[in-house]
Amino acid sequence: MRLFLLTLLTMTAFAANSVFGRLALDSSTGDMAIDPASYSLIRLASGAIMLLLLVRFTSKSTKPHKQASGNWVSAFALFAYAAAFSFAYVSLETGMGALILFSCV
Repeated sequence: MRLFLLTLLTMTAFAANSVFGRLALDSSTGDMAIDPASYSLIRLASGAIMLLLLVRFTSKSTKPHKQASGNWVSAFALFAYAAAFSFAYVSLETGMGALILFSCV
């Protein structure tokens, strides 16, 4: 039951992310609430802050632990994904965008 609820929460969060992205980048009224580049920057920065907080507060050791080395290829892939979808929200139809996003994820 717990797995079902966590999966349901995750899928709801994915759907909410798409809806909020569409609302923020909606250009049908002539002006967007935010431009795609700023939207991508906010998404990536808030994700990085959240990951930092999760690592900080879930670490069981009280000693400072060795920092894991990063992977620049993965970081670039995440940036490319976020930027591509932020700019695609401006020109892609809602149904097609959701189909591509959910099939990729």
